[in-house]
Amino acid sequence: MSSSTCHTVLLNTGVHMPLLGLGTDKLVSPDIVHQAVDAALAAGYRAFDSATVYQNESALGQALKKLLPKYGLTREDIFIISKLGPKDQGERAKEAALRSLAQLDVGYIDLYLIHWPGTQNRSVSDQRNSGNRAQSWAALEELHAQGTLKAIGVSNYTPAHMRELMQSCKVPPALLQVEFHPQLCQDELRSVCKEYGVCFQAYSSLGRGELLHGPVVLEVAKNCGRSPAQVLLRWAVQQGVAVLPKSSNPDRIRENAEIFDFSISDSDMDRLSALECSHRYCWDPSQVV
Repeated sequence: MSSSTCHTVLLNTGVHMPLLGLGTDKLVSPDIVHQAVDAALAAGYRAFDSATVYQNESALGQALKKLLPKYGLTREDIFIISKLGPKDQGERAKEAALRSLAQLDVGYIDLYLIHWPGTQNRSVSDQRNSGNRAQSWAALEELHAQGTLKAIGVSNYTPAHMRELMQSCKVPPALLQVEFHPQLCQDELRSVCKEYGVCFQAYSSLGRGELLHGPVVLEVAKNCGRSPAQVLLRWAVQQGVAVLPKSSNPDRIRENAEIFDFSISDSDMDRLSALECSHRYCWDPSQVV
């Protein structure tokens, strides 16, 4: 069993969440999902990140039910994340969250996030976005109170979105999931999360693969005797940031889990962080009002 099973972060709900999880975006075929989950469980992954828009909640739930006994695990050993689709933002949020629960068919969801601060088919400048977010959050709070969603949080929120939520919520978000890598260090967002006691989780740690070939990353990888992917993931977890590398390749899945048995020197951490240039490889939520 990988040492990745031992490394967790404490959420403000009092629950420990694994620092390492398997991202499942683009994994749609049930066979591919099964293969990835099998490799991940074997490598010590205990968290799995899905979403309504990934269209794989059912496949993930089925794979886990089939594979957990193989590894002597139960539902309680696994941490499942899913997300509300932008098309369901607002009055349809409760129905959509319950649909995610039914698709996964695992009894409860450990962490459910609002995936995007906007609403599908509405302009980023539409003033109704704010009200829809608030309505979605109230629905998640209700399901959290019922125990259906053990923790609730948000994804792709800006500092302004976070402050707005904190001013109006009854239940504070447990986690914020955003793009985070050496070219997008998100200092202000991390500061806001620290101020409010919100866990900070990274996606796109490899910059959609673009960061794997940079000279600084390659040099640090050589210094550590590790792969560029391992260095980029280690850069995050060494700062206490949870990561969600995604792959369907069993060898890559295994390699991405081997990030807890080495450290990056302070000087190399600084060199990686100095790559900051506010560059996004994914979506930019900063224009959403």
